[in-house]
Amino acid sequence: MKTAFFKFVRDERGATAIEYGIIAGLMAAVLVTIFSSTGSLSVGLGHAFTFIAGKLNALS
Repeated sequence: MKTAFFKFVRDERGATAIEYGIIAGLMAAVLVTIFSSTGSLSVGLGHAFTFIAGKLNALS
């Protein structure tokens, strides 16, 4: 039993997959924060498109 436990502790198979999963989860959280409807990027893009649409409407 003791040998099996130490073998389990030293086994690193699957550790990389877990690390990639954690990284992917963190990246998803960051992207959701950036592109959410209350995020500053979303607000900035909304203002930019509204400004451009106003200028295009003024030309017609």
